[in-house]
This record gives sequence, structure tokens and C-alpha cells, in this order.
Amino acid sequence: MAQTMRKVAGPLRGRCSPYLSRPRVVRVRAVASEPRAVVSTNGTVPVTFTADWSPDSWRRKHAYQQPNYPDKAEVLKACGDIKSYPPLIFAGECRNLQERLAKAAVGEAFILQGGDCAEAFTQFTANRIRDTYRVLLQMSVVMMFGGGVPVIKLGRMAGQFAKPRTADLEEKDGKSLPSYRGDIINGPEFTAEARVPDPWRLVRAYNQSAATLNLLRGFSTGGYAGLTRIASWNLDFMSNSDEGKAYMDLVRHIRISTRERGSRNCRQRGVGKCALLHAAAICLTASYLSGCMLASSK
Repeated sequence: MAQTMRKVAGPLRGRCSPYLSRPRVVRVRAVASEPRAVVSTNGTVPVTFTADWSPDSWRRKHAYQQPNYPDKAEVLKACGDIKSYPPLIFAGECRNLQERLAKAAVGEAFILQGGDCAEAFTQFTANRIRDTYRVLLQMSVVMMFGGGVPVIKLGRMAGQFAKPRTADLEEKDGKSLPSYRGDIINGPEFTAEARVPDPWRLVRAYNQSAATLNLLRGFSTGGYAGLTRIASWNLDFMSNSDEGKAYMDLVRHIRISTRERGSRNCRQRGVGKCALLHAAAICLTASYLSGCMLASSK
């Protein structure tokens, strides 16, 4: 990231960002319910969907990396609770991301994804969520003003609780126990009780995801991520480092560029969308995700 900052800060001196000065025209059609083609200035990309797909169609196939719950009835109860809850995301948010990804598919946007390998129940705090968001904001603004294209930010958060394992069992000091598959399945402690898959962890994961998304939406729309606060995105431990100084140098040039072009012109070119963050996670726990998708389809 530091090298990127230094490379970008130099070309920005004395001139506006190419992203601010060069208009880009893109036409995108995104209809999830039928096959479609994405039309842009760079050509046409066909997109197809499987007609018989449903949130539960995975049950007709062999699913790998799934936990072996000892009580199947409790799994059904936990998933039933999740299905009755409000959706974590909404159709409009999915369509918005779909259209933005279509632009990236034809080279007219850049995708940035970042976050933890796996979220943990014990590390769930507002400060951790804010700091992850700030890092993604910093990286995206550097890429946006240096690369000249919009940056689609995907946070690996609000659902990334599961971990894939190469073996079902973990051995330590001659003792063998089920592998730790993430907080959504079992506990990391190497005890027989902690390693038993608990379906009610699915409900806890849902609640933590809902709270995380609520906070991220607040950051995105409440003014925290506006370009007027770009200097405050720097993490405290970075303030006196070479990388932090390079970032603040870039901030000064961005402010000059936005003043010269005007805030209205910046919005027209999509700079205001810097705040928008989409959440993304690997689909490892099929029963949990199908429950969330069934809730969203109501």
C-alpha cells in the first residue's frame, strides 16, 4: 500500500486526477431473473443463469466442508429462526452491486476486497469494524485517483465466520478432536465440548452480521466516509510512519483536485460513491446461507 501511495502521489502533483477530468460512458443492463448481456463501451459480455437454481437446490448435491451436527432437529430449529428474521441485505443492494461488477467485468471499474480470514465472536467491536472500513477507504481512494476508474469495495465481513479445513479431525498430543471450522460452527478451544458443532451459533452469526451491516451502513451514509473527512481515515499508528505521511501527501493533492473541479463535478463523475461498501463472504455454511436467502426472498 505504501508503494502504491508513493507512485500515485507523484503524478497527482500539479494536475487533476484522470478520474475527475475524463468522463466515462457506460451502459449496463442487469436483470437477475433471465439471461442477459452486459453492454458497455468495451463490448458485450453474455451472462447466463441456471434455471432450476433455488436457495435449497444445493441439497440435491454432495456438499463439502459442511459440519456434522449431532442433533439434526436443532439445526432445523435454528435455521427456522433465521428464516423468520428480516433479511441481512435487500434486492436493491444486490442489483446495485451486480451492475457495478458488470462494469468491472469489461474493465471499467476495479474491485477491491479486504477483511479478516474469518470473523470471530470475541473480536466483535465497533472499533474493529471502523478500522477495517477505514483501511478499505484509504486503499480505494488511492486506487481511484491513481487508476482513473471507480473502485468497488467488498468487505470480507458481516458473514465470513466459517473456515475450510483440509481434514475433519485435528490431532494434538495424541488426542484427536473435530477440526475448528470457525465460530459459526464450533469453538477454537481444543476440548471435546468446544469442538461439537452447535447450530445455535448460526443464529449468533446472523445477529453479529446484522449489527455489523447496520454500523457499516451508518458509516457509509452518515458522512464519515465523505471526501471532506479523508484525512481522518488514517489509522493512529500510521500517523508518524512514512506510509502515513505519503497518504497525507496524497490527501492534500486530492483536496486541491476536488476544489479545482468543483464538488458538483466530482459527484457527477462518481467520486461521491467512495463511501459505498458491499459485504461479501465465502459460501461455506450452506444451511445458514440458504436460510438467509429464503428470508430475503419473502
